Parts: sequence; C-alpha cells; structure tokens
Amino acid sequence: MENSLKSIATNYGLYLGALLALITVLAYAIDLELLVNTWVGIFIMIAIIVFGIISVAKVKQAQNGFASFKQAFTAYFITVLIGLLISTLVSFLLFNFIDTDAADILKQKTIEKTVSMLEGFNTPVEAIDQAVTEIESQNQYSIGNIAKGLAGYLVVFSIIGLIVAAAMKKSNPEAE
Repeated sequence: MENSLKSIATNYGLYLGALLALITVLAYAIDLELLVNTWVGIFIMIAIIVFGIISVAKVKQAQNGFASFKQAFTAYFITVLIGLLISTLVSFLLFNFIDTDAADILKQKTIEKTVSMLEGFNTPVEAIDQAVTEIESQNQYSIGNIAKGLAGYLVVFSIIGLIVAAAMKKSNPEAE
C-alpha cells in the first residue's frame, strides 16, 4: 500500500510539475507580464491545491476508500513537493542560464507592480522607496532566494495540506 501511495503521489507531482513548468514557459514566451500577474498567481495556487487533493483522493481510492491522516498528508505533500521542485528548477534554469535579461525585465515589472500596489494602499513615499531599493538589491533568481521561496511555499502549502488531510482522512474500521 505504501508503495502505491508514493507512486500515485509521485505521478501527480510530475503532472503538477509539468503544468507549472508549462505555465512558466508559456508566460515567458507570450508575455513576461503574465509572470507577475495576480490572476495567474491565483490560478497557480489553486492548481497546486487541486493536484494535492486529487492525489489524496486517488490514494484513498487505491485503498478501498480509506486513508489515514498520515497517508493523506504524505500523498498531498509529495505531490506538491515534486511539482514545486520541477517548477523551481525550470525557473532557475530559464532566468539564470537561458535568458538572464528576462530576469532583469521581471525585476522591473515586479517593482512597477509593487509601487502601484503600495500607492493604492496610500503607503508613505519613504516606505515605497525602501521597498524599491530592497527589490533592486536582490537577485530574485539566485539559488538562495529561490531556496527561500521554495521553503516558504512548502510551509504555506503544508498548512493547507494538513487541513486537506484532516478533511479527507477516513480510517478503516477493520484495521483497528
């Protein structure tokens, strides 16, 4: 059973990774602005959660409708981890080796988006200038920043995964 869980979760993680990589490459090819678009970001978050939920549902299905909390969370986490690792690797290669100029363009678009958002919140000019200086001083696609981003995403999606696992767990009464 445990091998089936890992196999199912790994497969859905690969599907998720392929989808996220495809979104990144298509956005890169069509318009870099899409990579800083709020709606694209929301779609990606929903896709990640949906793939995690599907993975848990498939594991339950493979186990005759039963999955412990641990099994449900493991299926969700493995799926999300593999998907995010693939997506992160694609972004790292794309913006550090294939087209470094695109990373600079994305940094400028991020600055514009941040300034626009902060102005919308009536943020003081000094705070906006400080935020812009901070963004300009960082390489968004350095290995350290990518690792920090990946860790942050894993924490957020793990919390969601705990909720999903709690909602989808179902104990087998015969196993108790």
